Amino acid sequence: QVQLVESGGGLVQAGGSLRLSCVASRGTLSTYYMGWFRQAPGKEREFVAAIRWSGGITYYTDSVKGRFTISRDNAKNTVYLQMNSLKPEDTAVYYCAAMAPPYKFYGAAEKYDYWGQGTQVTVSS
Repeated sequence: QVQLVESGGGLVQAGGSLRLSCVASRGTLSTYYMGWFRQAPGKEREFVAAIRWSGGITYYTDSVKGRFTISRDNAKNTVYLQMNSLKPEDTAVYYCAAMAPPYKFYGAAEKYDYWGQGTQVTVSS
């Protein structure tokens, strides 16, 4: 059983930056796809970014390409989401998720096996 804990959310002005962290407090993430999703009020949860634990292959939704970077530190069992040039439309609760093999489509929330509790990101205009 993997337990994920996110941190790093907060309130920031438009154009600012935040770095989210997701730590596996139980279990190892060495063979998991890791993803970040977000959910704004009244909207469905949407895919933001994903990274294969080994190999560093990454994926992003179009709206964050060039602004967000997903990365991981295997030694710390941690995945990060660096968010730059934040916009008010990035405001949402951000969730970390882990997908065990065999790997399915990285962009589908229902394919992930474990989820964190979420961290709020609010971008003011």
